[in-house]
Amino acid sequence: MNNSFKSNLPVNQAEGDCLLLAVYADNTLSAAAEVANKASNGAIKAFLEYGDFTGKTDESLMLYDVAGLQCKRTLLVGCGDKAEFDVFKLGDAVKAAMSKLANKNIEVIVSYLGDEFADQADAVVMQSILSAADARYQFTVHKTENNEAPLKQGLVIAFTAAVADASGTLVQAEGIAAGSAFARDLSNQPGNICHPTYLAEAAKDLGTQFENLSVEILEEADMETLGMGSLLSVSLGSDQPAKLIVLKYNGAADDQAPIALVGKGVTFDTGGISLKPGLNMDEMKFDMGGAASVFGSVKACAEMKLAINVVGVIGAVENMPSARATRPGDIVKSMSGTTIEVLNTDAEGRLVLCDALTYVGKYKPKLVIDIATLTGACIVALGRDICALLANDQELADDILKSGRTIGDTAWQLPLHASYKKLLKSAHADLGNIGGPAAGTITAACFLSHFTKDYRWAHLDVAGTAWTGKDATGRPVPLLTQFLIDQA
Repeated sequence: MNNSFKSNLPVNQAEGDCLLLAVYADNTLSAAAEVANKASNGAIKAFLEYGDFTGKTDESLMLYDVAGLQCKRTLLVGCGDKAEFDVFKLGDAVKAAMSKLANKNIEVIVSYLGDEFADQADAVVMQSILSAADARYQFTVHKTENNEAPLKQGLVIAFTAAVADASGTLVQAEGIAAGSAFARDLSNQPGNICHPTYLAEAAKDLGTQFENLSVEILEEADMETLGMGSLLSVSLGSDQPAKLIVLKYNGAADDQAPIALVGKGVTFDTGGISLKPGLNMDEMKFDMGGAASVFGSVKACAEMKLAINVVGVIGAVENMPSARATRPGDIVKSMSGTTIEVLNTDAEGRLVLCDALTYVGKYKPKLVIDIATLTGACIVALGRDICALLANDQELADDILKSGRTIGDTAWQLPLHASYKKLLKSAHADLGNIGGPAAGTITAACFLSHFTKDYRWAHLDVAGTAWTGKDATGRPVPLLTQFLIDQA
């Protein structure tokens, strides 16, 4: 999308193919809509008197050739109770509006939906761009019909008053939108296409697009040499070789310690010998959502040329049952030297992450965040709106929570208490890979914490938020990228 930001632009002077105006519950006009109504000699209120539109959330009413306005179309967008309308509900309104404008004849859309938040211009720009991009996203590469190119629509975010320049935020928002779309594209690919080698090739391709992004791929032989027995135990049952993918983005001085992002990249998870139920198993192509978010966040940083160093490490494997597959009860040795009793082969993500978390220490990171669709227990605890956060450093946890609140991609902190670690005791190894039915999200994080004692670390369990139904969401790319912006 060719987006722009306009300050001090009267509604009746705005030019484009469609004008977006907010109307609150009971047909209360926003200030911008009042100006438009006056310019049209009361035409807007006259339309409202028909009663087809009341200003409720998700309602809209398209008007054509309104007298006194330059835009050919005017879309009245219901925004609900004015007292409850904020910049995040603004995003919902933008998304609802864009869903009504899937028309190739509409190229320039001028939005005054956030006009009354002039003191939050940066937030208005961010939420408008991200919501518009979300509404416009399509994954149709495998459809033989209706596989049209995405609409080329530009969103003009307009304010009637003079506001602080938000063009920098516009660049950031477009970068985050591009990163989120990239993450969604990777996640939405089926498992027969998006396997570890596919992710490795995607990383190489991304590296060719940006000068300050380098890529390294470790093969199974390299990982064997490093002693990554835990990660490699997951891929034993698959014909697809595992890959350890390293993305290094250098946007700051070489001596600045990088922030490390570590992603779980299980490109398809059958559960291995501990086979999952067949119902909805097709959604296990999304089990690389953590890896996709690392790809997307690194791409976003490169797009906006963020002044920070980031290293992304992705453990890419396929978890399949076969005569070669790891069995429940097998004991494997991790790169750290810790032995692990694999009590359930469907708790494989932590087996991948523990070796990746050990490996990333070589970069002497400022801090480490791992991202994983790790536990179904997380969905039970928090549903699909908020991801789980656990950390060994409270200041880091607070910073992540703050960034999530800023951009509206929120997390909720769960305790990482020592008492939970006893649930991971194994009769025959240093650790068991599961802790029983209770507190599954917490015990999974406790397992990972064993391998993160040398640095500040946080864990995001995005099992509930990385996808909804049959479509990837691109989360938590907004949260991660906002955190990186705040750190930079």
